[in-house]
Amino acid sequence: MSNSPNFTFPISKILVANRGEIALRIMRSAREMGIKTVAVFSEADRTALHVRYADEAICIGPAPSNQSYLVGSKIIEACKQTGAEAIHPGYGFLSENAAFARAVKAAGLILIGPTPEAMEVMGNKLSAKAAALKYGIPMVPGTEDAITDIEEAKRRAIEVGFPILIKAAAGGGGKGMRIVEKSEDFEEQMHLAVSEATSAFGDGAVFIERYVTSPRHIEIQVLGDTHGNIVHLFERECSIQRRHQKVIEEAPSAVLTDKIRAEMGKCAIDVARAVNYVGAGTVEFILDENLNFFFLEMNTRLQVEHPVTEMITGLDLVKEQIKVARGEALSIKQEALKINGHAVELRVYAEDPLNNFLPDIGTLQTYKTPKGSGVRVDDGFEEGMEIPIYYDPMIAKLITYGANRDEAIERMIRAIDEYDITGIQTTLSFGKFVMQHEAFTSGKFDTHFVGKYFNADSLKNGREEEAMLAAIAGVFLLKDQKASSINVVTMQESKWLKNRKNYN
Repeated sequence: MSNSPNFTFPISKILVANRGEIALRIMRSAREMGIKTVAVFSEADRTALHVRYADEAICIGPAPSNQSYLVGSKIIEACKQTGAEAIHPGYGFLSENAAFARAVKAAGLILIGPTPEAMEVMGNKLSAKAAALKYGIPMVPGTEDAITDIEEAKRRAIEVGFPILIKAAAGGGGKGMRIVEKSEDFEEQMHLAVSEATSAFGDGAVFIERYVTSPRHIEIQVLGDTHGNIVHLFERECSIQRRHQKVIEEAPSAVLTDKIRAEMGKCAIDVARAVNYVGAGTVEFILDENLNFFFLEMNTRLQVEHPVTEMITGLDLVKEQIKVARGEALSIKQEALKINGHAVELRVYAEDPLNNFLPDIGTLQTYKTPKGSGVRVDDGFEEGMEIPIYYDPMIAKLITYGANRDEAIERMIRAIDEYDITGIQTTLSFGKFVMQHEAFTSGKFDTHFVGKYFNADSLKNGREEEAMLAAIAGVFLLKDQKASSINVVTMQESKWLKNRKNYN
């Protein structure tokens, strides 16, 4: 089934091939459009919120994702069983899998996403660069093809100039990536990069780029339809990262000028046009200390951080995806789009920032979300639920909006203080550290923020004081039980909880 500009396809039921907060987020937009939804779930998610929210739900296998959420045939069979005409893949799992996209099309179903051909071109960094080069998009100096021969790779690296970056052609998320400062370290790092790329992606192909020493990660949201219309929805700054993966994002960037923003937006549209892009996608760039920008890659799906774009544009990107999948033309023109205010997003992970951000799986003994003007929480959990060990440890996305950047940051600090989670460690305390750090508030930061400013001592004092306050609270509670002095206990518990949230 192919979308034609001459007619639209009716979509009355959508199967969401994902889980957690993104599944819920998609289902809510679909419900507002009068579209029924189908949830799929693994045994680990049998009681999950997205399962309970959907109009229908089907179990697709055991907890491991390679036996459930990653099995395309089970997803398609669930569609047939429930009569869903379309599949929304969310992000992760099968969202950028061209083979799955083809199978969906062959089954006579609609994939709410780009074409398999666009996924294939942009899914490989080298073919993506080749497509972008046709439009003269700025590139980081480096190789334009895969290299496997060590000696040839070393020679090319010397030509590019150290420091250089070895990157997996088929990769992402920092896997298969190695920074090499000098030529004598090259061979060892090349072997490690190839090995990691092979293990992670089944493809050991790597290429070389000059390493930008103070990079900022800027991405442009694009939307395209089947009528040839493509617009960009401005930029997101995603430079606060750990292990090359984003933790905090904001829109717009604190450093882009209107001129550079317009140039990057045009380049993003050109990249999308190079593959006749349909739906929502993200073109990613690296920005150096002189505000020169270079193309990195294109993500052919909805991004985790899409809410900040929604907040500053007033658009619902999921609804736009669904409209495009139905064959409708974009209802928005580039000249009508404007940036309104500022938005910041913190990914609330079940991770311990003091232990190198390692996952901290357990039970949400307490789970209370912040509320109020300008605060949005996209989550998929509630109090008493377990964080499964099988999937990404993200609990929620905390988004705040303000008339300007300062207000959005101040509101984020307030929201973090009000977000009450116990039973596990989370990135909330790290988020507050960032929001209060001069490098972030001034806008003078890059992707090395964590390495430069954050270490085990950054939050240690706060956590020690938290433990001390908990012990004091316990003493007063014991005293109350013995003396039945209810008023005293109530006063002390209230004070402890108020202080405790300042560090959580």
